[in-house]
Amino acid sequence: MAPVNGTGNVLEIHDLSVHYHDGTEALAGVSLAIRPGQRAAIIGPNGAGKTTLLLAAMNAVHYHGRIIVDGIELSRSTQAAARGRCGMTFQNADDQLFMPTLLDDVAFGPLNQRLSADQAQAQAAAAIAAVGLAGMEARAAHHLSGGQRRLAALATILSMSVKLLLLDEPAANLDFRSRQRLMETLAARGEALLLATHDLDLVEHLCNRIIVLDRGHIVADGPTGRILADRPLLARHGLA
Repeated sequence: MAPVNGTGNVLEIHDLSVHYHDGTEALAGVSLAIRPGQRAAIIGPNGAGKTTLLLAAMNAVHYHGRIIVDGIELSRSTQAAARGRCGMTFQNADDQLFMPTLLDDVAFGPLNQRLSADQAQAQAAAAIAAVGLAGMEARAAHHLSGGQRRLAALATILSMSVKLLLLDEPAANLDFRSRQRLMETLAARGEALLLATHDLDLVEHLCNRIIVLDRGHIVADGPTGRILADRPLLARHGLA
């Protein structure tokens, strides 16, 4: 599929608005772009619209505006192709773990990208090892701890060939060792990253850009160091 523009951005969002079924405004006129390999964090208080923004990029919520994923303008007819360019982890890891075993869960994405069974299992095994779950390939998700399920959900997208990782609170419920493994694993990846989180230490370690979202509006967007040093800004938006 031919790109709709020549910007080269892996994600473009233009004038994005989302309303919940009860009419509540979740996002209002949000615009941003993510370059290949860029690592950006979306931070903001609860209810700011962080998760909604990530879901919109996967065409998983109804929205107004334009979203372009790796040159493909998102629509019902193009969503499969666009989703194939990015991988998302959800706040609840159980939402993406549904196969009989961990290996089956992690191989599911590569198989959908039309890899052979052997190739898919090899990539799945590598992703499982990368997140520190080697040896658990035959376990079912419900036999994993909450933190292990979160790492397993991350492995399901690391096993695929994508341009953009969309991560919703990836470090939640992780112990110190697992959190360190998460940061090391993501730091070594080459994909662009859009990370929604309240974990400012994680942001400082992984991201070179911060987008502050509050009440559905972008209120700041800049280099990580400058945003984190602006204590009045963080305090005004419930982040300090």
